Amino acid sequence: MAGKQDARTAALVVGPDGVVSGWSESGRLLLGWTAEDAVGRPVTDLLAAPPPPGFPGSYGSGPDHTGLIPLRHRDGSTVDALVSAHPLFGADGRALGHAVTVHRWERRPVIADLAFEQCPFALGVYDPELRFLWVNASACRVMAHSEEQVLGEKYRELFPELDDKAYTNQLSEVARTGEPARLITVFRPLGSDYANAWATSMWPVRDAEGRVRAVANWGFDMSAEYWARQRLLILNEASGGIGRTLDVLGTAQELAATPVPGFADLVTVDLFDEVLRGEEPPLSPASASGEAIALSRAAQHSARYETDQAPGHPMPVSHAPGSVATRCMATGRSTVQLAAEPGHGGEWAFGPGLAADPAHWPPGNPLIDESIAADGLTGRITVPLRARGALLGVVVFSRSDRPEAFTADDLILAEELTAKAAVAIDNARRYSRERTTALTLQRSLLLQQLPSQEALEVASRYLPAGTGAEVGGDWFDVIPLSGARVALVVGDVVGHGLHASASMGRLRTAVRTLADVDLPPDELLTHLDDLVIHLASDVQPVGHFQPTGEFGATCLYTVYDPVSRRFTLASAGHPLPLIISPDGTRTPAPAQPGPPLGIGGLPFEATELELPEGSLLALYTDGLVASRERDVDQRIAELLRVLNHSATSLDGLCDTVMDAMLPELRTDDAALLLARTHALDPQHVADWDVVPDPAQVPRARKFTLEQLEAWDLEEASFVTELVVSELVTNAIRYGEPPIRLRLIRDTSLICEVSDASNTAPHLRRARAFDEGGRGLLLVAQLTQGWGTRHTTDGKTIWCAQALTEPEPR
Repeated sequence: MAGKQDARTAALVVGPDGVVSGWSESGRLLLGWTAEDAVGRPVTDLLAAPPPPGFPGSYGSGPDHTGLIPLRHRDGSTVDALVSAHPLFGADGRALGHAVTVHRWERRPVIADLAFEQCPFALGVYDPELRFLWVNASACRVMAHSEEQVLGEKYRELFPELDDKAYTNQLSEVARTGEPARLITVFRPLGSDYANAWATSMWPVRDAEGRVRAVANWGFDMSAEYWARQRLLILNEASGGIGRTLDVLGTAQELAATPVPGFADLVTVDLFDEVLRGEEPPLSPASASGEAIALSRAAQHSARYETDQAPGHPMPVSHAPGSVATRCMATGRSTVQLAAEPGHGGEWAFGPGLAADPAHWPPGNPLIDESIAADGLTGRITVPLRARGALLGVVVFSRSDRPEAFTADDLILAEELTAKAAVAIDNARRYSRERTTALTLQRSLLLQQLPSQEALEVASRYLPAGTGAEVGGDWFDVIPLSGARVALVVGDVVGHGLHASASMGRLRTAVRTLADVDLPPDELLTHLDDLVIHLASDVQPVGHFQPTGEFGATCLYTVYDPVSRRFTLASAGHPLPLIISPDGTRTPAPAQPGPPLGIGGLPFEATELELPEGSLLALYTDGLVASRERDVDQRIAELLRVLNHSATSLDGLCDTVMDAMLPELRTDDAALLLARTHALDPQHVADWDVVPDPAQVPRARKFTLEQLEAWDLEEASFVTELVVSELVTNAIRYGEPPIRLRLIRDTSLICEVSDASNTAPHLRRARAFDEGGRGLLLVAQLTQGWGTRHTTDGKTIWCAQALTEPEPR
């Protein structure tokens, strides 16, 4: 038995008469028979079963024969062996018998040969020049060639149409380096109209000395797995590529571009105009047999031509009654159209026709429609674009360059892509509607036109955040005050959206109301802080599930006096203004910002500066200097460099600053307010100290008339004389010294009377026999406006008259 384990093969010679005439030592090891035992015996005596047809000794000298035959061991056991018989001939052509080789069936070469030959995978061996040395039956079926047709031929010359350079180059590389490799190739087998995906492994075949003598490879058709993976890759790309922005047209373009060219050759996205405008889509666009449906082509992407439709330029399209797109939108069901029913395309083809499609087609699909071939298409999938029960439009996926027919799996992919995009488009539509509403509200609350005043030359810009962000609560204002002064205000409400816009409007109104009272900047911010605290308590949710936004704000309030050229400011957590002097000195205002509004309990500090005439002031919100790459101080320094004091046009300078400071994709609102200071001509200001004696009233009138004559304003003498008389009389009677009269000629004629008393006068209705109570009423009726301004030294009563033709400065 040990011999049976040691023997691999045996050789013998059988004469023409079927008698053994030669025996090898390996025959003894394999079967136990010695040469003396075997030679001279009929070869059939060594068989454990009747000989098969063509076996030596049964039919004479037949052709080559190979078969699995059970042999009899000397000990009586049976040995399964692969027996090969080859006829022998003499020089004269006479038959000399057969040379017979015997291989034990259990031995590796026998099993390997049959296993490789019967392997369902395509196996092949090439020499280093890529000539075929051996192929199995599966490889022959793939190549549609027999083994005899390919042996000795070079792959590249035999199959030039199948020459995938990645495959043949990799074979050559394995032969050169001796390193194994793996590869996935996509190609069309001979006789097939469909591309196949093949997984291939290659390895070197070495001789006993280690030299590479051949390259072997095996491959199998993994088309189903490959295309399924491609669908998953497209879905994965869609997850990160569709819906990146809250923009309807941008999302439509992402949907059109994602499946091209991996899935389709042309994709179009048509939307209702209402969706593009951010409105609700129509409830009943049309029926299957009704009117045509008018849409707009929001996006189009092609793998062949430069026909991409850029976002922002939708084109009107109309789908005729009864068309596939119209029926899909009416029924809500997708439709697959194929130019012709796909055939099997060979055993190894992918997409072998409708019957072999592994997925289940939904009812009514596919539709064999030869008419689409006139458009150069091999297939088309039409999918209604629906989200949250609403029809937004229709998407069409078309194939023209590839012959593969759409499958039911492809329909599932098209519907998945469309469903994902539909939700993103609807989200963008809803966001667009809310953003438009918030922008409209915000712009209605912002300063629409800069007021007429002479103290400052003013220009402003406001830019909302980009389309991917909500509207913020930035605002600015220019408020004329008494005494030719002007207040400049910039603020920013915490948060975004409608809540921030509404809160901004409330704060802007509050600032204007407090400014009318002529409060100093620090006192005004204190009152505004109290208001924000009250507003924050008002917006707390009343229900457990009612959300609310965080409420808080920053504000910068400044006042410029053109008479004294003094600039007073106070900040509630807001960036300080930048000051560029006429000599080119650039610096933030030297002040200390206070806490943001809504903190409560902390003081605000006012800072007073004297500015040279022609100074440039820059007030802004943090959206102008916010950056992820650089800190705020660096951005402020950059803003200071951009501000050009010598710019002749503040409007142009605003544009320059916004272009230089703001990125294309903004995440926050940005407001900028530029002002260039003017000083009032000293010749247009006249003041006089009034002694607290009623006898001084006539002198005050005389002083006034003389000044009006010097200003060539005699037409205002009557009213002004009367007003001065009333105000000076009230100051002497009810106020405290020192008393001062000041006349200012600006865009209006301003009359001010100051005293050291803190009591504020007010209008009252005088009775018929009252001796007083009519002075302020008379002032209010005769002038354009009047009021009281409290100061650290008392108060100032002022009134203003419009001038017919104010003298230019």
